[in-house]
Amino acid sequence: MNERNRRTNARIAAKLSTAVLLACGSGAAAAQQSPALDNVSVWLGGFYANTDTKISANDRNNLVRGSVNLEDDLGFPDHKLSPRARVDVLLGEHQGFSFDYYTINREESRYLSRDINYRGVTYGASAKVSGKLNFDFGSAAYHWWFGNGNSVFGVGVGAAYYGVSTRISGEATALGQTAQATAKSDDNAWAPMLQLGWRYAVSDQLRVYVDASGVKKNGRKLGGHIYNGAVGVEWFPWKNVGLGAEYGYTKIKVKQGHNAYDDQLDMKVNGPSLFLRLRF
Repeated sequence: MNERNRRTNARIAAKLSTAVLLACGSGAAAAQQSPALDNVSVWLGGFYANTDTKISANDRNNLVRGSVNLEDDLGFPDHKLSPRARVDVLLGEHQGFSFDYYTINREESRYLSRDINYRGVTYGASAKVSGKLNFDFGSAAYHWWFGNGNSVFGVGVGAAYYGVSTRISGEATALGQTAQATAKSDDNAWAPMLQLGWRYAVSDQLRVYVDASGVKKNGRKLGGHIYNGAVGVEWFPWKNVGLGAEYGYTKIKVKQGHNAYDDQLDMKVNGPSLFLRLRF
């Protein structure tokens, strides 16, 4: 091979190398991860919940009814700080998992100023009555995120776990007799869930988001629906550590079926959440 051919081949190889490098660079740019998403996001904090809660019961023939509002009738505080945790894991640039968990546990005792009726049993005025409510919620969803710029929109499908435990106990009157009475229920279930989300990176340190989700399950033993919406902001004064603030609204309506009667929990929860944010 003469010198001229060697120079020609060298020029062709250089051009091919340049083309390959440009193609790789273009592919990397096209596949670039949105700055609104992290490979791993951890949220640890609390939900300062303002609650309005009613539990009710009726028999199969709707002849015996009764309901108790935990805040109005039993003096439960309107606000309570509840723990909350969330983890998001990104697989590649546009898909990933999300996990969420929170619990609302409340218990209170008071002397009644008026009669209340629950499951056909009357708790009389001046009687001491105790109430307890434990509600646990956890979810796992697979997400698809659309968009490569500062703004992305996501759709997630998965499953949610929720458990409900209630108890009303105190001095009660039934059929002319007065005695100590307790009515309680405890059950849990899994249900399909749909999630929608929007993320926007104002800068590397500041982001905003909107989330919405719905859980619905039909069932004789435990069924109902849970709807949730939230708007939030994230601020990272350091690269991997920051703070998150969120305002959310949740509506819960869960029905528990028993042999002779049905219980129903109606709860509205709204308020701010504050998180320690970790991102990697």
